[in-house]
Amino acid sequence: MTDPLPLEGIRVIEMSHMVMGPACGMILVQLGAEVIKVEPPTGDKTRDLRGMGTSFFPLFNRGKKSVTLDLKKEDDLKTLHKLIGTADVFLENFRDQTLEKQALDADSLQTEFPSLIIAGHKGFLSGPYEARPALDEVVQMMSGLAMMTGSREKPLRVGSSANDIMGGMFGVIGIIAALWEREKTGKGKNIRIGLFENALFMVAQHMVQFDLTGVPSTPMPQRTHAWPVYDIFDTSDGEKVFIGVVTEGHWNIFCKSFDLPELLEDANLKTATDRIEARNWTIPLIRKKLAPFSSSDLLTKLEALSLPFARINAPEDLFDDPHVLRPGGLVTSHHPEGGTFRSPVLPLELDGHHLGDNLDVPILGADNEDILAQLEQSEKLP
Repeated sequence: MTDPLPLEGIRVIEMSHMVMGPACGMILVQLGAEVIKVEPPTGDKTRDLRGMGTSFFPLFNRGKKSVTLDLKKEDDLKTLHKLIGTADVFLENFRDQTLEKQALDADSLQTEFPSLIIAGHKGFLSGPYEARPALDEVVQMMSGLAMMTGSREKPLRVGSSANDIMGGMFGVIGIIAALWEREKTGKGKNIRIGLFENALFMVAQHMVQFDLTGVPSTPMPQRTHAWPVYDIFDTSDGEKVFIGVVTEGHWNIFCKSFDLPELLEDANLKTATDRIEARNWTIPLIRKKLAPFSSSDLLTKLEALSLPFARINAPEDLFDDPHVLRPGGLVTSHHPEGGTFRSPVLPLELDGHHLGDNLDVPILGADNEDILAQLEQSEKLP
């Protein structure tokens, strides 16, 4: 994308670790902001994670600048305050008590820098739990999301850092709103983003369903289906395909195309409610009809019919997906430890252009000299 990005000229000082805060900063970078990540001299602790945490630092810190400061030293803490004074946004995800000791809490910073926007990514919003620590898995268990994904007897967390990432997105939403308001008022804003409240927002549909009906939530594996066909089917080559038949048009096309005239003609299957109530015998019949298809033949037919469908993939399978591999679908970044990795672009386009090219993972402290020299120079100006 050659046009200026929306947030070009916005400086963000990020002092965060793990996923939620860094995800917020990563999105801001891709929207054009300059994000300066402040790390301890030993580096963000996620730099050294391995196993399932291997991707945390490189994925969520692409395109940022790295400055190292030892905040246990008074001079370095003063330097951080000076650096924040050059910024539009201060992004953090530390405990309130820790920030207060360093005069980095919102009240202190708003007094020192009235136009500063502060985005604190926390476990909980203000209230009885605000001092509690939280993790993605903790809030998934608390909010009922894990119960809905598995069951009450065997809760199961979602298979990604969904709340952390979505919490970072809400951080971006709050920051952009505060930047817009500052254009009119000149004043900054204290934004608090809650990981638990994010999970709560994700299960709100089930909470409201109970409030309206009085019927307790049913975990997804045990749910009563809301559609005539909304299932995973086996194919002749051992693959699995999900198919959704949810509208009247879908039902007619599906039954005609897969040679199921008896379902179309059955007087007991005239409405969607009839078909849902008859799933106990219609779905086995459909399974038998689809079983001789190979996965490739079935997927080709479903796409031609414009019916909702999906091959059951693992994340690594997506590196072979033609849509993911379209021009601009993946971006390549360089890792400071050597080599490159591919990652998906942001799920949006601006004037037909994707975002996220040329964003490499910062070497620890790589920008100390430049950023601190700029800071020193600015202090000398009248």
